[in-house]
Amino acid sequence: MKLFYGEINGNQVIINDEEQQHIVKVLRMKNGEEIHVTDGKGNLASGKLMIEGKKANIEVSEIKSDYPNFNPKLHIAIAPTKNIDRIEFFVEKAVEMGISEITILQTEKTERKNINIDKLRKQAISASKQSLRFHFPVINDSVKLQDFLKNINPEHTFVAHCHENLERIELNKIPKLEEITFLIGPEGDFSEKEINYLSENKIKAMSLGNQRLRTETAGVFVAAWNYLLQN
Repeated sequence: MKLFYGEINGNQVIINDEEQQHIVKVLRMKNGEEIHVTDGKGNLASGKLMIEGKKANIEVSEIKSDYPNFNPKLHIAIAPTKNIDRIEFFVEKAVEMGISEITILQTEKTERKNINIDKLRKQAISASKQSLRFHFPVINDSVKLQDFLKNINPEHTFVAHCHENLERIELNKIPKLEEITFLIGPEGDFSEKEINYLSENKIKAMSLGNQRLRTETAGVFVAAWNYLLQN
């Protein structure tokens, strides 16, 4: 399936401008080729490619709506790594495995303060197309830990940390939920002060096993665990 991103409003389908350039200038596709366009909201248009100059359009033959979304929905709030390539790797792999939402979390030990969120959003769209998913994930703006906690349900929220002296539950002990939020700290982990603050806000702590995992590895691990629940 040659899948592209665009807008779907009723029977009208408009391919995204950057996607049009990619079709015409990079892929050098030809008139009449079969293509598919998704709006990332669970809708999929199928039809034949129509190229006029530098413009690419679709002659729609079918539109399917309301493809089922992922269940359970997974939201990972993760502190950015000092090496931005690692957090970009996490975003790509988590999107491929059906994550619903990602928030970049600023914590006490976060070393990287500036994040190009627009770039991460484009990577999420690219990974969504690559993995043929028709519901794109939400990539939120960067937020401080304290502000993030104002808008979450503590009953569905868990924090992964490496403080062995503090109580943690095993990943497989988490009850089945329709929506799950995980907090994953930076290199150097959450501070003990932050862990206590999370506990005061009724956020349950969990363990990802005996090994110490890097930030991006922990994120991919949780995404893979949730992918198994989906399937």
